[in-house]
Amino acid sequence: MKNQTVYYTTADCALGRILVAGTTEGIRAVSLGETDAVLETVLDAYPNRQRNLAHLGPWLVALQDYLAGTRTELALPLDSPGTAFQHRVWQQLQAIPYGNTLTYQQVARAIDQPQAVRAVAGACATNAVSLVIPCHRVVRSDGGLGGYRWGLTRKQALLNQESASLRKTG
Repeated sequence: MKNQTVYYTTADCALGRILVAGTTEGIRAVSLGETDAVLETVLDAYPNRQRNLAHLGPWLVALQDYLAGTRTELALPLDSPGTAFQHRVWQQLQAIPYGNTLTYQQVARAIDQPQAVRAVAGACATNAVSLVIPCHRVVRSDGGLGGYRWGLTRKQALLNQESASLRKTG
């Protein structure tokens, strides 16, 4: 992978603070947290980085609108490095309709690897692009939340928001 510039910005959002990072090709990272200092640790992987709201502004606004419940789709360009397996999982996650969930096992079956449940969970855990690749829509078979890189409180809030939004429009 060439050493291209990764642009980033941070802002307030409905779930605390948000960091958006990307290249001219698309989004590399979307992180949720409490402080910019914590969020910016994701940038350690990108030595050639530059704060730039102008480049990321439209993507940031779309993500903030999504978190505020005024937008239900995020068809944003991605430039997210990963293995072929991770990309298959992430594409499957993007196919989960807004307001719905699948289990890790259902995702494994959907990518024709029913024995790869733990690997699916691992691909969810390494997803750096929160919301655009909606790993929050994947839960355990027993109905438990499982994990979420940005905290289970945020995962539950996202699921609640999507469910409430569907009830309003349905």
